[in-house]
Amino acid sequence: MKRAPKSKRGYVIAIDGPAGVGKSTIGTLVAKELGYRFINTGEMYRALTWKALEDGVDTRDGGALTRLAERLSWDFKANEDGVIIRTVIDGRPVTTQIREERVGMNSSLVAGVPGVRRKLRSLQRKLGQQGSIVMEGRDITTVVFPDADFKVYLDASIEERARRRTKQLRAGGKKADLGKIRESIIQRDMQDLQRRINPLRQAEDAVVIDSTRLTMLDVAGRILGLIRERERADK
Repeated sequence: MKRAPKSKRGYVIAIDGPAGVGKSTIGTLVAKELGYRFINTGEMYRALTWKALEDGVDTRDGGALTRLAERLSWDFKANEDGVIIRTVIDGRPVTTQIREERVGMNSSLVAGVPGVRRKLRSLQRKLGQQGSIVMEGRDITTVVFPDADFKVYLDASIEERARRRTKQLRAGGKKADLGKIRESIIQRDMQDLQRRINPLRQAEDAVVIDSTRLTMLDVAGRILGLIRERERADK
């Protein structure tokens, strides 16, 4: 893919969609091509979940979780290539810790707390104030940046998402049962769609891309095509 020219301010590109659809992979590809920053907002919720578990905070206690989120020192630093933004809390990078199984099992509870979402939404908006960013999550196009320059909703069949996740885990040397992963994705979808606060939904003006039969490069190429078209129109 040819590198797209960067605008003076830089666009805010918001990507939403269900679990396992490839948002992070695609978002990173787009950000690299544009010379932008990329952040997976789910890592912020996982970071808070890890800290809560470390400090013995009950993940079912919304008030305690909100207070924890408020008193933590949040920072966000780019990786070596300057593209992917990682979460740092109280001066400590938590990239490895947030992958722990116990974090994954509790993160949905933490993400459903209204006070937590308000705090992290504020942080996410600050990260996007200067533009030149690709941000992915479950409510980026609908709540965090409803006026984003580009809004994309990625989707794929449950079967394809389960297949991709299984392949990813096995490539990393981990055991993976396709049937169990499929059930886990179905459960996660239900949690995201039925969440009382900021549930997963498709923004009315989002561009919908079904990646079931597409590669990650194909999807990134489509998004970059939309951006280049806008840039030509703006000249």
